[in-house]
Amino acid sequence: MTDNVEENEPSGAQKMFGDFAPALVGFTDDVLFGQVWTRPHLSPKERSLVTIAALTTSGSTEQLVFHLGLAKENGATEEELIEAITHLAFYAGWPKAMSSMAVAKQVFRGGTD
Repeated sequence: MTDNVEENEPSGAQKMFGDFAPALVGFTDDVLFGQVWTRPHLSPKERSLVTIAALTTSGSTEQLVFHLGLAKENGATEEELIEAITHLAFYAGWPKAMSSMAVAKQVFRGGTD
C-alpha cells in the first residue's frame, strides 16, 4: 500500500508527519488503513460509527474532523452522525459530546467559531 500511496497523492499521515515520524506514518497507512479498515467483518460505515464513538468518548476531538468526513464518504449521513454524538452524551459525558458536536457543526456547516 505504501508504494500505491507514494505514487498518488500523499496520505493525510504523510502530509502531517512526513519524515518527522515515518514509523507512525507507515503504521497508519499500512496497518490501520491498509489492514484494519479493510477487514470484511464490519462495513466501512460501521467502522466509521465505531470510530466516531471512540473519539467522542475519549475526548479526541482533533481527529473528528477527518473521521466525520470519512464517515460521510463511507455512507453515514449527517443526521446519523449527529444522532450518534447525541446518544453518546449519555455514555461519554455531556462535555465530550458537546465538544464533538461543535466539531461536527463546523465540519457540516463550515466556517469557524
